[in-house]
Amino acid sequence: MEGQFEQVIREKLAAAVETPPPALTRRDAALPPIAGKALAVIGMRRAGKTSYLHQCRADLLAAGRSPNRLIYFNFEDERLAGLAAADLHIITDTHLRMFPEPAVEPITLFLDEIQLVPGWETFVRRLLDTPGYEIFLSGSSAKLLSREIASSMRGRAWEIAIYPFSLAEFLRHHGHEIPSAPSHLSAKKTAALDHQFARYLETGGLPEAQGLNPLHRRQLLQGYIDVLLLRDVIERHNVSNVTALRWLVRRLLSSPAGLFSVTKFAADLKSQGIPVSRDNLYEFLAHLEDAFLLQTVAVATDSEKRRQVNPRKVYPADPALIPVFDSSGKSNTGHALESIVFTELQRRGAEIAYVKTSNGFEVDFLARYPDGSEELIQVCTSVDDPDTRNREVRALESAEAEHPRARQTILTLESRLPFPSVSEPINIMPAWRWMLEAQ
Repeated sequence: MEGQFEQVIREKLAAAVETPPPALTRRDAALPPIAGKALAVIGMRRAGKTSYLHQCRADLLAAGRSPNRLIYFNFEDERLAGLAAADLHIITDTHLRMFPEPAVEPITLFLDEIQLVPGWETFVRRLLDTPGYEIFLSGSSAKLLSREIASSMRGRAWEIAIYPFSLAEFLRHHGHEIPSAPSHLSAKKTAALDHQFARYLETGGLPEAQGLNPLHRRQLLQGYIDVLLLRDVIERHNVSNVTALRWLVRRLLSSPAGLFSVTKFAADLKSQGIPVSRDNLYEFLAHLEDAFLLQTVAVATDSEKRRQVNPRKVYPADPALIPVFDSSGKSNTGHALESIVFTELQRRGAEIAYVKTSNGFEVDFLARYPDGSEELIQVCTSVDDPDTRNREVRALESAEAEHPRARQTILTLESRLPFPSVSEPINIMPAWRWMLEAQ
């Protein structure tokens, strides 16, 4: 088999060395300060994982690394059909013959779509045990989209999650300035950020959706969902009840930030003549989360029983996915706003739950950050209406008794000052400022 693939591999290696990295919008995901692990770039399809591999290669080139030691290799090539794990050594053997340089620098392999080669894990694990190799992995199958990579690599991989553009990345992509001090801006710059933030809520952060009109954006995103369902759920997990799966996706994406009960939804489907077990729905939900199409949030509690009994809140990977299945024509601004706050909390590595207080009040998010701090967050488009403002404040005050260490924040769509006064220590601010201050 070596003769069949060696020439193709030689051509791809030569192109990898000679081709400069493409000019792409810079992503803010950071590399971990740890050696000896494969860096697995995971995330939803079309969120920018391959672009991130190119960014990492470009950074190493800019740091003075030799291009001969930085190899981007994409396995999505029809000429490599039939390549087996036992053949993968041809890549490293051929590379060493082509570039027999002294081993001053490590050889860094950016392996994209490697899941197309069955049994690839053993090859990667062997390279990790071989001095002088660094490995980046990414791909578009459910296995490489998700945290399943950790089990397949037996703990030898470190995950780097790539989400749709953050607000800062969105501004960078469209050539707008990212303010270094978001809380100290002129009225003109504040108004400009209000406008860009409204665009961000509508357009979302998936790179290919930028600049498209609503019709074309909807068609593009519908295609993303169709491919994800077919390849990452239906084919991979041998789903036979496709009708129930599609109803589930339609329900979840058209009702973002809402409470979802598997038991109730199973009864709704049964009334429509679509029989499906609760166990199947739980499995479907897990598959959709695994592929990063959406994520669910449980109620904040130390009781596993209470966590299981209470409904979960559901958030799409990107706010632009919401209108794909919502034909009501109603504004989804509030749901979009809450969804991007959720995704921002994911980027920050927070453990996320929603709060249901003993008084019956609900707080959108309880975020526990990696540094041990906590934040209670309410999200609303406006606090002008006294009833709305009082409801949000009462919920935070009620939750304070159970979470006294948590900061209390209300995030709004508006940026006008001054905001109505509320009791301390509650802080009201525009959501875009909260997002940009994390930079």
